[in-house]
Amino acid sequence: MFPQKGPVAWLAYFENDAGFFMANDGQLALKDYPSAVSFVKNTLIKLMPKISLQWKNVKIDPLSSSLAIIGAEFHEDIVTSDGKTLSADGYFTGTAHFDGKYWKLRNLHWSSTRLKIPAA
Repeated sequence: MFPQKGPVAWLAYFENDAGFFMANDGQLALKDYPSAVSFVKNTLIKLMPKISLQWKNVKIDPLSSSLAIIGAEFHEDIVTSDGKTLSADGYFTGTAHFDGKYWKLRNLHWSSTRLKIPAA
């Protein structure tokens, strides 16, 4: 759908709207879309140039023709800037909004178990 690579591609899935926010493990991580853009482009891509994300047991609950709630288990392999791979598992929830062309995430929350750091 979107040709970008790496974590910057996530921005195409976030709704560019004043109502956007993201929480992580119970804390507000990104208060709005501009903070998401700034964090991803100025920080995340330097710390984690590559992230592989796998979903399972995806649940979608349509609320209307343009709103839905999503829940899914996830597994993430994160390649750090020094080449190490970290793994995380957890659960994702979010609200998706159809903008007339694409479904985009209006808000989202990631809850993860401890990061599994392989031995060096």
